[in-house]
Amino acid sequence: MKNKGKSLGKGIDALFQDLVNLEEVDVKTDEIIEISLNELRPNPYQPRKTFDETSLKELASSIAHSGVFQPIIVRKSTVKGYEIIAGERRFRASKLAQKETIPAIVRDFDEETMMQVAVLENLQREDLNPLEEAEAYEMLMKNLKLTQAQVAERLGKSRPYVANYLRLLTLPLLVKEMLQDERLSMGHARTLLGLKNKEQMLKLANRCIKENLTVRQVEQLVAAMNEAKEENKVSRIIQEKPYYLRESEDRLMDRLGTNVAIHEKKGKGKIEIEYLSQEDLTRILDLLQLSFDETNE
Repeated sequence: MKNKGKSLGKGIDALFQDLVNLEEVDVKTDEIIEISLNELRPNPYQPRKTFDETSLKELASSIAHSGVFQPIIVRKSTVKGYEIIAGERRFRASKLAQKETIPAIVRDFDEETMMQVAVLENLQREDLNPLEEAEAYEMLMKNLKLTQAQVAERLGKSRPYVANYLRLLTLPLLVKEMLQDERLSMGHARTLLGLKNKEQMLKLANRCIKENLTVRQVEQLVAAMNEAKEENKVSRIIQEKPYYLRESEDRLMDRLGTNVAIHEKKGKGKIEIEYLSQEDLTRILDLLQLSFDETNE
């Protein structure tokens, strides 16, 4: 992959290389200085909102006993003090350990690179929950005026992958909390988005947790609730589709980034593809055309 993200001055390969080298110390050129914790603030584009308290306390205990072995990476703030590029956990743990300063290396990063590095660093370490990841993509789109496709290209993801995460932001607040607390999985949340009556989402989300439903069972319920004219039709026993149909649905959903249902009867059937807006329909049609072109090359 070469020369992606030219408009930002760096491609995805260059940015990943920045991450690889970000915390490597060059004893010949890097100056390690002690910076007061009061002069530091987190990266303003940091997508990670939650930090494991137990892990932080363990790190704080280690720092209290042995100090910080690896300096954090910062840049000078345009307002006051310094902004953390990498090492926020060490910063937070140092505060818990009641330290006054922390070793740091000052590096020069512009705003656009700060945004992308903040997202890439967390994605590389798998530190983000689904909602934080979705908000990170939205932040890049808003601040850098990028489309979903451009964000996907910058970060080395597929467009359907990014689209699936962005759709999570439309969930009701209480359902978002269930996802953030890991009471619901990404698959459950994505399936709930297929409900035509959005007011039913919270009720079905609670049922998912209470009855420990699988994603496949939730898909069946969503289809039933969308089609049912009377509520009692929803309570029918969930029938599993043949494996090859479920596998085909999963492949299409991954490819198109939206809910897909395949219905078959006596060897014949139909495929239903969900879209949420005119823009989403255009996106899906583009993907289908691309797949057709690839097949005929």
